[in-house]
Amino acid sequence: MDLKSKIILIYGPTASGKSKFAIKLAKKIGGEIINADSMQVYKELKILSARPFTKEYDKIKHHYFGFKNAKKKFSTGEWLKLVNKKINELKSKKKVPILVGGTGLYFKALTEGLVKIPNIPIKFRTKVRSLHKKLGSKEFFSRLIKLDPLVINRIKSTDTQRLMRAYEIKLFTKKSMYEWFKNTKSDYEQRNFYKIYIDYPKDELIRKINVRVNEMIEKGAIKEVKKFIDLKVPKNMTASKAIGINEIKDYLNKKVQISEVIEKISIKTRQYAKRQITWARGNMMDWNKIKSDSLNKFLKKI
Repeated sequence: MDLKSKIILIYGPTASGKSKFAIKLAKKIGGEIINADSMQVYKELKILSARPFTKEYDKIKHHYFGFKNAKKKFSTGEWLKLVNKKINELKSKKKVPILVGGTGLYFKALTEGLVKIPNIPIKFRTKVRSLHKKLGSKEFFSRLIKLDPLVINRIKSTDTQRLMRAYEIKLFTKKSMYEWFKNTKSDYEQRNFYKIYIDYPKDELIRKINVRVNEMIEKGAIKEVKKFIDLKVPKNMTASKAIGINEIKDYLNKKVQISEVIEKISIKTRQYAKRQITWARGNMMDWNKIKSDSLNKFLKKI
């Protein structure tokens, strides 16, 4: 199997062993690893984001891990621009780019292109949200269908965020969200990619998540959150939404015991993993699904 000419993509739910597998693969084929996880970009979230930092990490070059300040905005578009540049740089050095992470939108932007929808003014978006609140989901959905028939059978009536997004795009740009999608293209041919989805058994994944959360606490997650609080990062910033921050804040404010913190973080992480798996089911049908216990067999075949 010749992977050296490819851009390798590795996706899987949190705690599925993506980072360890990527390092082993990089060693074998002369690769360098590029971050494709929206939380691992922040330097202040080393422990909570489960950023790779083992001894093995130092043996392979890693790019775009822990390089952004939590107070700074960082969009998918910015990520894509940096990654495209890095891919070209690595290719010129005869290195294999290996993108690893659990942020489905990053991979979608890379493989399908990023939709270049004009920025919609905040006041305009607020009006759409107010309308949704006033009408309720059912009536809002009916109005959206009349405004933009292309959403029929594409958005569920219960998917509030996408409904509002579709409404504001059509109203502001006069074009359907799906017309914008249609005109979006990747900078690469699909044959340039080798896509790997790590399929992990549910029960084993739950066990690994529980172990990881306990390890995070042992490694200093509480101290990390204390420092994060001192930074006074606005609540609307992406970094502030990291799983574990609010739970540990409650512990620091003596609202809960540490056992409750661990349980709540574990539950939220399991819910996040479920969303990642659901994303893969709907958006990664053409990816090579490799069961977690077959990863070493895969490496031996290369």
